[in-house]
Parts: sequence; structure tokens; C-alpha cells
Amino acid sequence: MHVGRAMMATTLALALALGSGSAAGAAPGEAAAGGAQGAPAAAKAGLPDGWALKATAAGAELTWRAPAPVPVGGAMVQFYAGDRLLGRPWAAKDQRSFRLILDGTAARDLSDLQVRAGGRRLDVTVEPKGAATARASRLAAAPLPPNPVDPGVAGPYSTLTGDYTLPDVQLPGFPQPVEMQGLVVAPRGTTGSRPLVLLLHGKHGTCYRGTENPTVEWPCPAGFTPVPNHRGYQRTQQLLASQGYVTVSISANGVNAQDNGADGNLRPPEDGGAQARSSLVRLHLARWADWAGTGRPSAPSVVQSAPVADMSRVLLMGHSRGGEGVSRAAVDSLTPPPAGQDGYRGTVRWQIRGLALIGPTAVTHNPAPDVPSMTILPGCDGDVADLAGQMYIDATRGVGRGLALHSSVYVIGANHNYFNTEWTPGLSQALSRDDYPSPHDPVCRSASPNRLTPENQQRVGATYVAAAAATFVAGNDQVRPLLDGSGVRAPSADPAIVLTHAIGGNRTPLLVPDTSTALSGSGARLCVAGPAVPSSDEACASGGTHFATFEPVRPEVGRYAVRVSWSSPGTAVTMRPPSVASLANAQSVALRIVPPEGVAGTRLEVAIVDSAGRRATLGEATLDAPPWPTQTAKDWAQEVRLPLTNATAAGLNLSQISSLVLVPRSASGTAVLIDAWGWRPGTPAPQATALPRVDLGELTVLEGNSGTTTYQVPARVSGSGTGQVRVFVVDPATGLSTARLVNVSPGSTTISIPIPVTGNTQPGDGRTYVVAARAVRGVLVGDAFGTLTVQDDDA
Repeated sequence: MHVGRAMMATTLALALALGSGSAAGAAPGEAAAGGAQGAPAAAKAGLPDGWALKATAAGAELTWRAPAPVPVGGAMVQFYAGDRLLGRPWAAKDQRSFRLILDGTAARDLSDLQVRAGGRRLDVTVEPKGAATARASRLAAAPLPPNPVDPGVAGPYSTLTGDYTLPDVQLPGFPQPVEMQGLVVAPRGTTGSRPLVLLLHGKHGTCYRGTENPTVEWPCPAGFTPVPNHRGYQRTQQLLASQGYVTVSISANGVNAQDNGADGNLRPPEDGGAQARSSLVRLHLARWADWAGTGRPSAPSVVQSAPVADMSRVLLMGHSRGGEGVSRAAVDSLTPPPAGQDGYRGTVRWQIRGLALIGPTAVTHNPAPDVPSMTILPGCDGDVADLAGQMYIDATRGVGRGLALHSSVYVIGANHNYFNTEWTPGLSQALSRDDYPSPHDPVCRSASPNRLTPENQQRVGATYVAAAAATFVAGNDQVRPLLDGSGVRAPSADPAIVLTHAIGGNRTPLLVPDTSTALSGSGARLCVAGPAVPSSDEACASGGTHFATFEPVRPEVGRYAVRVSWSSPGTAVTMRPPSVASLANAQSVALRIVPPEGVAGTRLEVAIVDSAGRRATLGEATLDAPPWPTQTAKDWAQEVRLPLTNATAAGLNLSQISSLVLVPRSASGTAVLIDAWGWRPGTPAPQATALPRVDLGELTVLEGNSGTTTYQVPARVSGSGTGQVRVFVVDPATGLSTARLVNVSPGSTTISIPIPVTGNTQPGDGRTYVVAARAVRGVLVGDAFGTLTVQDDDA
């Protein structure tokens, strides 16, 4: 489905207002009024430069033409009117023209038009404001201690390399077949079966010719060569193969060319192609499962030369949109998607032990909660600049069993592209670029001492993917400290500064803020970890990382944090969850705290109180803000871990902890507490199991002339068990959403999403209600977006 897509014939009023094809616009705050009923206010004034609006047979077509081609990347291009998401436009082959069909209601107020992608503006030039912090030198001068086991060190095996090409496959919704190609790097001289690592690249150009900008077409036109995007992770593949893993990096050019309607006729999928990428991944896994059994004699020669893949030990690695694709593949492997929307309908004969994600997109905000994950967040990501990949950690809280470790790896000075050599200037066959947008940024410009060279960045990527493989697949708990916020480093990744935090594993909840959290002490307030109501000060931050927007939901209830501000030291802030928490099996308390931007030496004393009122100070934490760039999300939480030694000595009942207390000890500042946990070392078995699954659908109805009819948005429930989702319905006129919790009951095949529609005789009143679903407890969400399209029948 498509946000803002017109599903009705063009009304007479719209034709009168826009039939000349001239550009039109509305002054800020101007409502549709006067003239023909329902005529868009956009017809009253000129649109900004580069914008055009005209009537078509499908509805009002809004077009933006960029002054230069927009580089192909993972972040989805989106049109906004202020903070109201209009939709995700089609991209022309030249990557300069973007167009979106609007229905009558969406086209009424087109003031403050904007183009965004990954949280950044594309239609204006944003220059850095102020100087960067001077924290880099101090952090570099005091590196973290080395972990005793370094997963970046090559293993004992020599390797073999080869390609395979299988017949193309047809994926739902795509007019052109998609290739089935893989680059295999595997160990030599091993015995027995070996774990399999499958790697999936992200959104990039698909075809190139000489030094021209790569195009987004499939199949490639005459004279053009496919961009070998899947060959860009060979450093990672060689490292893993030397350690005994069979690896295959697969090509997804056919998906990249068709997941955003680049041909001008295909409707962009709301998930950015995640379902298609999942289908492609599982089609390859099914072949590898065949080749591990009776199908081995017919396997490609490189597969026959490699060790047999152990399909019970699979790690998926995905970069950019490939990250979202492999996450969806993990969801789909546990509870299959509905028939008709999936390109793979066979038996699941593999077990995904973990995910390694690099700069991933997170359009749906619904990860696989019980599959362990490691997510690299590049500090200088100029593509997915909102670092929404943090949702692969945060959005798992409370959904599943809570045993799977979810690690966030923040890499200072890394951009989005250089993890893939085919996206790196000087190493790629096709034209490539440094994706960070500003040459003036004091932290991320290419000449900054904070920026990593391509060599260093690729070494970081290989090392931490290997860390995920060692921890999640091989079960090497000695590598876990590199991922779980323990404050150690892998020397193989030097000189990069890599910071981590995590949830899950051997953690038990102490405080996950929500509306039931009681706060006392001046300067503390519960804030919304997402967009709040416009003009409200309830939002924790402007957006990104922990506060990334679940588009098009505004406001988004259900995600909260505690913001603590102080002007002098010593004022305690007490946070009380609705029920007591047990730290009886914990060794320490681990908190995730966002420090104030650009400030060093923020000091916070941490204490806990038991149900009898006994209080123990655990210690004092000092937070140093990293060197934040100017155009990438800045609100990433550091892990603070304090032992429970003092609490035990003070005689606290650790099974009955009632409150968490923060006491600022530095002069002034502001910090945001994301959550707090009891922690102990070790990595428990995650126990990933099938959960009930919710997939939303589409419904189109006629408006009618009078009366109110309540329609049910299609929502399919599959699998078995109980769970809960939060459903958001977006008002097409205001862009604001309402939310409610919906229970998934055993044996249910649908959930209730009613929307009342009142008919009228006013032309130009077609509208589309967008519905979004987010998992809350015990459920998986596949297709997170649905629509109710009301066709105007008064033309």
C-alpha cells in the first residue's frame, strides 16, 4: 500500500483548480475554503522552487525535481507538509524527479513542503551550526582495555572463493524476475559441517557504464553492467571463513531496482522492500538446505568444494536496507507470512541463531525479539542519518522472552557506505561516494581526525560481525563483553573508537519508563521517546536513535524515557516502577543514559531503595559525550554499570527493589535515562520460538452520500498464542494519530481495527487512513502498515 495514494477518480473541483497544470501552493496555516467545494488550498499560491502540482486521472500529482541527482541509498525519500507525512514518492530513473499521487484530503494543505530521507532534509542545504565538541582527543588518549579474545584475528583455515548463479525468481509485486547469485568464501581443510553466514547488501545503484552515475534499472540496459554490490564484503567473508564459517554474499540488484517504483509505474512498498529481501534470503537458504542434504550432488561446484553447511547454525548479516531484510527473514522463518505476499512458501529447514546489522533501516520498528542481534550504528552515517537501527535493540523490550542479547555498537567516525568496498571510492568498480553530506562538519568531514579510513572502517565491520558470529553462533561467551556494554575493545578494530550498550541476555528489568512510573524530585519528567504532538515539549529529543520516528505516527504513545535536568548538584530524582523489581540474581545495575551534548564529566550518583525503605548508594558514574556530528542523530545512550556490593553490605532485600535514585553531582546539565536493568555475566540460550503474527492489509470503499459506516481494516493473525499490539490510525486531514492496545487471543485470525466513515456530497473528499501496528508483547508484526482508502463518489 502507499501513503497518500489516490484511489478515486479526479474530482471536477480538482480538475478546475489544477487542470492547467500550473504550480500551486498554500500559505502557511491556510485552510481549504472558497471557490469550488473541496478545492485544494494549494491552488491559491505558488509552490516553492522545484515543486509542481497537477491534475491527473489518478488524482493530484505532486512532483519535486532535485537540482542534482539524489544518490541512491537506504533511507526512503519522503514528502512532508510541515510534520505531516504525505507519502513516499516514485523516483524517476534519473534520480532527480520524484512524484506522488495525493487524494483530495491530502492535497488540501501543502504548506511548508519538505523532502526528507533518514531524518535529514534533501531540498535545502543544512550547514553545521557551532563547533564540534573536543571530546575525540580525550577518548582516543584513554582507549578502552582490550578484550582477552579478539574476534578480528584470522583463524587457522585457508579459504576458497567462487560464485554461483541460479535461475531468476519471481517475487510478489515485482514485474521483473530477481537474480539468484552468490559469492561463496569458505574454509578449506575442516571436518564435519560448518555454520553458515549469509550476507545481504543494501540499497544502491544496480547498473553502471564507465564513470557515469549508477542507474537503478533491472535488467540492465544494453551497454551497462550490473553493479557487483554483493562482492563488497570480502574482508568480512575471508575473516569468517578463516575461522571456520561457510559464507555467501547474495546479490539483490533486482530488488533494489523495483522497491521504490523507479520505473514510474510500480507502487513503492511501504516496508522499503523488506518482505522481498526476506523472500530472496530464504530462497537462498532453502537451496543451501538442499545442498546440505540429498541435493549436494547437484550443487554448484563452489558449494561442493566447500564444507557442508550446518543449517541449524545460521547467522544473517545485512547492511542498510539489507539489515531490515534479514531481520524480516528472521521473523518470517519463525512464523511464515501470509500467502500471496511472500516469494518463498517452502519448509523452513534452518535455524537463525543471530543477526549482524550494519547501518540498517528500520521502517517497520518490529524486529525479531527472540533472535539475538548486533547492530552497528555509524557515527557519521550520511544516509540513514537518524540511526533508526537503534530500534533493533529498543523495540524488543518486553515483546519476547527477553533472553536474546541485543547489542548496539556505536562507531565514531564511520560513514554508511565504506563498510562495502563496492560503495567506496578507489575500491569500487562503479562510481561511488562518501555519503556524509557536509565537507564542513568538524567531526565527519573526510579530513577530520575523527573520520575512519575505508581500510579502518572495513576492519571494524569485519571484527564486529565476527564478534556476533562467535557470540550468537559459536557460543563463545569470552567475546560477549565486546557487544554488551562491558567497556572493552577489540584491538583488531584499532584505532576506531567503538562504544556499546545492550539489553537482553542475563538482564532483568529494574526500570523501563512508562506512564505508570512515579517520579519525584525537581527537574525530572517523563518524556515521549518519539514525536509528540506538534508544538509540545513532551518529546525527549528532536528525533533519531532511541527517539526515531515510527512514520507516519504522530504522536507516538508507548515509548518513554525520563529526562533529568538540574542547575546545581545534589537534588535527588527518585523513579518508582509500578511494582517491585528483583535484583536477587544480578551482579550489577546497568543503566542506559544519554549524556548532555558536548559536555565532559557529567557525574551522576546512583542509588536503589528496597520495599522496606532501606537505601544504598551503588556508586558514581561519569559520562563524557562523544564527538557528535552536526547532521547525524546525537542521542545515543551510554551504558553505566555499577556493582551491587554496597546494597548487599547495607542489607537491602534485593528481591524487593522499589526505587531507583539519581543524584546529579556535576554543576548543571540534562541527561535522559532510557532504562535500567539488573546485570550478570553470561549469555543464556535465547529460545526463539514461533509467536502469533499480525499482518495488516488494505481496504477500498466508496464514501457514500450520508450516514456513518464503520469499516474494518484487514488484519490477519497467524500462528498461535497470545499477545498484544498497539495500533495507530492516522487522520488523513491532520496527520495526527490515535492509538489503542489490541489483544491477540488464541485461535484468533484477525484483530479489530474499526474506522468510522461519514459520507457526504462534497467533491474532492477522497481520503486514505493509514494504520500502523507495533508489537507490545508476545507477538510478531510482519506487514506493519495497512490502509482504508475512501473513494470520493461525488465527482
